[in-house]
Amino acid sequence: MSEVAHPDVILCAGGPMLLRGDHVIEDADGVPHRTTRPISAVCRCGKSGSQPWCDGTHKLIPKQHRP
Repeated sequence: MSEVAHPDVILCAGGPMLLRGDHVIEDADGVPHRTTRPISAVCRCGKSGSQPWCDGTHKLIPKQHRP
């Protein structure tokens, strides 16, 4: 049986989820998106204009409303 590589997952306080490695994530509509970078930033605040990816919008949200 071969080993399956799992991407590293890092939750940035008040910011995105960073994923390292090749993987596919689904957006809110269930549409799959394959990563194209060695490290991908996934939006956790829900306000990014490039969902499911982080565009830095979380920096404009008051800290008490961040994930």
